[in-house]
Amino acid sequence: MEFTIDHKDLYSGARAGTLKTDHGEIPSPVFMPVGTAGTVKGVSQKELKNSIQAKIILGNTYHLFLRPGIDIIEKAGGLHKFIAWDKAMLTDSGGYQVFSLSGNRKITEKGYAFQSHIDGSRHIFTPENVVDIQRSIGSDITMALDECTPYPCDFNYAKNSLGLTHRWLKRGIKHFDSTFPKYGHNQTFFPIVQGSVYKDLRKESATFVSSLNREGNAIGGLSVGEPEEEMYAMTDVVTSILPENKPRYLMGVGTPANIIESVALGVDMFDCVMPTRNGRNGMLFTSNGIINIRNQKWKDDFSLIDPSGTTEIGSTYSKAYLRHLIISKEMFGAQIASIHNLGFYVWLMKETRKNIINNTFSTWKNQILLKLRNRL
Repeated sequence: MEFTIDHKDLYSGARAGTLKTDHGEIPSPVFMPVGTAGTVKGVSQKELKNSIQAKIILGNTYHLFLRPGIDIIEKAGGLHKFIAWDKAMLTDSGGYQVFSLSGNRKITEKGYAFQSHIDGSRHIFTPENVVDIQRSIGSDITMALDECTPYPCDFNYAKNSLGLTHRWLKRGIKHFDSTFPKYGHNQTFFPIVQGSVYKDLRKESATFVSSLNREGNAIGGLSVGEPEEEMYAMTDVVTSILPENKPRYLMGVGTPANIIESVALGVDMFDCVMPTRNGRNGMLFTSNGIINIRNQKWKDDFSLIDPSGTTEIGSTYSKAYLRHLIISKEMFGAQIASIHNLGFYVWLMKETRKNIINNTFSTWKNQILLKLRNRL
């Protein structure tokens, strides 16, 4: 993978760049739709490419490992072929999902021992075998196994957790560098900065990760319940240390406003389930603000979902029609909402990039944030 910075904003840390992978070029800043188990819920690959214009999507190691299983993915020739997706793909290590299992997992120096949420079967994730699993999946960008600390957690817990994450990281890198891709395209390995909401720990982790000189770096352990101000403060600490010439990926963030604020701090890559999850439940992100389409006020509102033309599907169907579908629990309603929200996120990244390149980002940011936070 190669990364070039095409332009830097004059008044903030925002940058416009280009990631080059064997599955295509990715302009940044970029939002990556989450395809947890080999599918972005309710959205076909054709819609991802054509309507939404996604350049890269995510897969989840934990879920794919459990179902359909790595043997099936290998027999298919990798996840790209299995799901008929010929663009770039990133996989996380599964660490966050195992962390979320709470009572059904145990953390040791070796790795995570856990029980499947599907059938209770017992498994272990180590820094080495999650590399092997991601080699079998065939993602363009793979992630290191880490421990995502809960919020809140005390300093001593966060410090011990960070030490474990760093030891795991060294093991993961050693194993990644001693193994090879399986499907004829290159893979890269991103370390993850941790440290909870403690500035000293975040500095320590960002410094250590920077010293490893990988092709890109991630920031984890945020957007887990901490106040937004804490998230931005920790992101600012980390991006001030991570190398400028490498892409920076803020994991699991977030709302459109969160993303714009984080771009200003120097982040390049984002993912979140919010566009699809919230869409299925009737929350729409538009250029004029947030819509709860279930509200009675939209029952006879025949204006378009987003008349500004941010997305094709949002310029096709009315609020009243979408409300009818969502209230009636029609599958098509969830599809419309999901496709629109994902398309809106991708549109927002294109607008962000355009304004960075035109040196109008800071002025535009202040204007767009007022709209993005507005509840209609």
